[in-house]
Amino acid sequence: MENLIKNSVITIKKGEGRSLKAGGAWIYDNEIESITGTFKNGEILRVHDFDGYPLGAGFINQNSKIRVRMLTRAKDPIIDGEFLRARVKAAWDYRKAVLAKEDLNSCRIIFGEADFLPGLVIDKYSDVLVVECLALGMEALKEFIVDSLKEILAADGYSIRGVYERSDALVRKKEGLMPYKGFIGSEFDTNVEIVENGVKYLVDVVNGQKTGFFLDQKYNRLAMQRVVKGLRLSTGSSKVLDCFTHMGTFALNCGLAGATDVTGLDISEYAVAQATENAARNGLSDTVKFRAANVLDELPRLYDAGEKFDVVILDPPAFTKSKEATKSAMKGYREINMKGMKLVKDGGYLATCSCSHFMTQELFTEIIGQAAKSVHKRLRQVEFRTQAPDHPILWAADESYYLKFLIFQVCDEK
Repeated sequence: MENLIKNSVITIKKGEGRSLKAGGAWIYDNEIESITGTFKNGEILRVHDFDGYPLGAGFINQNSKIRVRMLTRAKDPIIDGEFLRARVKAAWDYRKAVLAKEDLNSCRIIFGEADFLPGLVIDKYSDVLVVECLALGMEALKEFIVDSLKEILAADGYSIRGVYERSDALVRKKEGLMPYKGFIGSEFDTNVEIVENGVKYLVDVVNGQKTGFFLDQKYNRLAMQRVVKGLRLSTGSSKVLDCFTHMGTFALNCGLAGATDVTGLDISEYAVAQATENAARNGLSDTVKFRAANVLDELPRLYDAGEKFDVVILDPPAFTKSKEATKSAMKGYREINMKGMKLVKDGGYLATCSCSHFMTQELFTEIIGQAAKSVHKRLRQVEFRTQAPDHPILWAADESYYLKFLIFQVCDEK
């Protein structure tokens, strides 16, 4: 593969590109002064500052407000097969360094901009890869990158039997792309069993959420195992409510830790069926139960019925996917946390999180504090956590920092 960089040059306006120069990955349409030369959307162009200083190279796409996604900061860049393979190997080497060896069985190997491969996500579920491509510029390169990754994994003894693409997110339309899902290469059985934190799951990579499973909460689920084990030893009581349970992940971790009564709630009948099957797969059907319910409606009903729990877990979907919707999302997070806190026994524990990068850590903690005040609860923070390290946070690229996870002890006002 020859150097893919075209001769055209993108020039940034004077005083613009502050996020880019701080280490960010994007250039917006209103930051560009001019583009010289001919090019096609999706091609890689050089980027210069207003005074001609070279800033690197990235994909151009005039369909998107994110006009350029940077691939390199090199002053005289070459982007070819060797460059791309080195990027992929660096991503895998990073996972080998920051994850326990057993966690390499299922992990995110490429996380878009945070791995300097913008718009591309690749998750590994045992011997299957799932690809999500959200950027026009990556469309032409994704199969080369997948083939390179398969070779790199094989060299470390990890054989891949199949690759499936889950590029079905509607956000692709902003790039001028249509949502798509299908096999890359030969067809294969797309139901994959994985093991995480000692819990077995059957992952449906075709129909599951996102790429089939939420790997980013891996160590947060492990943290809840510790809380439940501690409760069981100290009080003998371990009644758990897992809200927005999806495949039953937090509920099953609590069940594995010895919780004697676990209820998982999700609005999706399909998710409840998957979670119930996963409970049986782990021999936890007697203690971990799931049912379909609208969580926002069910929590007040449980409170009115006099229910109390030692642990309540709130893992809702993102209440906001845009900056404009943040105000409405604040109300949603405040409401769900108020309802959740009212169900925690005095001295029990609340785990609560947000998976929207627009909901900053500062704003999220402020909302939780407001919720506690409204329901007359005092909070003792146990720990603050974020996404697992196979989802690295690239500073100055705000979109890569999205998951905030807090564990509190909840006390009545006394």
